[in-house]
Amino acid sequence: MSSHQKIRVEVDGPVATLTLDRPEKLNAMDVDLLKEMLDATKKLDADDTIRVVILTGAGRSFCAGADLSMRLEPGRTTSDHLDEDHRPALMAIAASPKPWISAIRGAAAGVGSAYMMACDLTVMAEDAYLYQAFAALGLIPDGGATWHLTNTIGRKRAYELIATGEKLPAARCLELGLCNRVVPTERLLEETRAWAEQLAERAPLSLRYAKAAVWTAAQSDLPTSYDREVELQELCAASEDGREGAMAFLEKRQPAFKGR
Repeated sequence: MSSHQKIRVEVDGPVATLTLDRPEKLNAMDVDLLKEMLDATKKLDADDTIRVVILTGAGRSFCAGADLSMRLEPGRTTSDHLDEDHRPALMAIAASPKPWISAIRGAAAGVGSAYMMACDLTVMAEDAYLYQAFAALGLIPDGGATWHLTNTIGRKRAYELIATGEKLPAARCLELGLCNRVVPTERLLEETRAWAEQLAERAPLSLRYAKAAVWTAAQSDLPTSYDREVELQELCAASEDGREGAMAFLEKRQPAFKGR
């Protein structure tokens, strides 16, 4: 499926795996990689046969962050890069109608950690860690990392992690809610794919609208979240899959969901 140079996209039935493929650079992100990633995300979203996407990195680390050897084109600022390159790629993951699972080995550092956290679910290898290296470089977290950290672990812990530059190991990430599962390093992709295949058996519309409801809840008060649930539940209940789920339950059989 992939003709890209800095990422790979592999499809196995209803599960697609998007791999950052610059292992010699620890998958550090440059403009070309981000463009390829956005292009691939749009194609994956448009393919109704794909129900779950795994995001991972080739080699020994998920992503070392931004490629610090990268030079922006003349006239382009850091703000331009963040707004025009990272924002579309990150928001495409958040807005995707499909669940994304980040599968992390080694470092999820710098802006790479933002991509880990932007995914709906995260599986970390035992040797993996989240690393906010910005303060040592005279910078602050970007890519939405401050939002994800603050909303997940709270303001004080988020600031401590950023200020100290602590490398947060997978087991601690699990305790703090920054990942869902920790698995043996050699079984990372196997375990993640097995989970993705389980999710792919669920109703695609349920996964899509539950994702939308959770994103709304993360940014809204209870009445707004309730209104969003009502809206999305109506769409599910009126769908072909909603009727199929109810009939399968009554008939004591496995449902055959079609995503409509």
